[in-house]
Amino acid sequence: MTQEYGASEGSTVRAAPAVGRRRAAWILGLACAAQFMVVLDVSVVNVALPSIRTALGFTTADLSWVVNAYGLAFAGLLLLGGRLADVLGHRRAFVLGLALFSGASLVGGLASSPAALIAARAVQGAGAALLAPATLTVLTGTFTEGPSRTRALGAWTAVGVAGGAAGNLIGGALTEYLSWRWILLVNVPIGAAGVLLGGRLVPGGRDGGPRPRLDVAGASLATAGIAGLTFGLAQTNSRGVSDALTAGATAAGVLALAVFVRVEARVVHTPLVPPRLLRIRSVGVGNLVLLLTGACLIPMWYFLSLYMQQVLHYGPLRTAVGFLPHTLVTMAVGARLAPRLMERTGPRTLIVTSAVVSAAGFWWQSRISPDSGYVDGILGPALVISIGSGLLLTPITTAVTSDVAPADAGAASGLMNTTKQVGGALGLAVLSTLAATDGVGVPALTAGYARAFLAIAVVLTVTAVVALALPRRPERRTG
Repeated sequence: MTQEYGASEGSTVRAAPAVGRRRAAWILGLACAAQFMVVLDVSVVNVALPSIRTALGFTTADLSWVVNAYGLAFAGLLLLGGRLADVLGHRRAFVLGLALFSGASLVGGLASSPAALIAARAVQGAGAALLAPATLTVLTGTFTEGPSRTRALGAWTAVGVAGGAAGNLIGGALTEYLSWRWILLVNVPIGAAGVLLGGRLVPGGRDGGPRPRLDVAGASLATAGIAGLTFGLAQTNSRGVSDALTAGATAAGVLALAVFVRVEARVVHTPLVPPRLLRIRSVGVGNLVLLLTGACLIPMWYFLSLYMQQVLHYGPLRTAVGFLPHTLVTMAVGARLAPRLMERTGPRTLIVTSAVVSAAGFWWQSRISPDSGYVDGILGPALVISIGSGLLLTPITTAVTSDVAPADAGAASGLMNTTKQVGGALGLAVLSTLAATDGVGVPALTAGYARAFLAIAVVLTVTAVVALALPRRPERRTG
């Protein structure tokens, strides 16, 4: 029995299509592989940066754009990418996003100059911004609401977390044993296979009738606002908060987003983010929870990486191996345990509980000292943090997407991904300021990282309180 969703004016009410179990498994694997690639490429270049600088002649100042070009395009275009999934249909958005991402990976892997690599990374980010929401809408369009969708979202979430965690490991291994170019070229054969399979397996995702109009004004404002805000936050560490470029970009981003909200609510006929979405309690509160969660879990990898390299004196590959407990436990808990617990407790209870567990893990992590070793300084807290975060992400995804009409699925998933990325950027900027120290040596560094981990524990505790405002169970809409 399929579950139908209500939709407002001009949208089509349609239940998730019934597909065979074997085809559904292929679609799930395809969506998870694409999501893994998107998240992986956020961090996979980090370990390879010294090799890239030597090979292409980057200056120290320009080298950061290998990372920032992808991140800015990804965050800035996510809302547009989500809405395009509604306009083009899920299959077309998925195939186009994957083709753009893989083609840019090929160009970047063959780049012979800094400008070519930076441009390729920006196009990669644009492809990722279309592909990431499409992977989620493909799943919500394939699996009907209930246990099957919960299990699919659990696998999707766990694979996304694994992609972020595995970036350093894969980047370090490819750079050390092959070449830095393979951190990009590895996407090409996987992407080509995904394009071929996606064209055959993925449902179209749109019924007949007039094609929705794309909100160009909203897309431009959202892209400019999020890119400006993200750029300003990215410059905070290197230039300082009072720097003219940092302050100007941040102010321009905030202004553009304010105008975007006004335009979406009062001007356009088919808004990029329909205001009705934010009036759904699970969507509005769920995105606030996701913002706070992103501000904690995304910066975690940054600070733990620095702690292992600067305090424990690990090399890049050994540091990457040190993250394996986080990756394996989070994947196992997210894919296996979280869906089962959700069937018994519902999303809200699990979000509150797992946020508290994660906060306890980060409090333990904040107790590090210059004499801490791997077992007491990394492994012990990692087990608690990973159990908490593994249980946290699946119910948040479910809560944010459960009450959304099919016509708005792409917009909702684009908003969700944007919220998470903006939360991560904001969290990293604030936490980096807290971790900064005027002292030198291992004791000063350790104290700074401990402050950052303690702040994360506090924010996750606040997240648990905010999550109490979520509905106890997703609303069942019948049109």
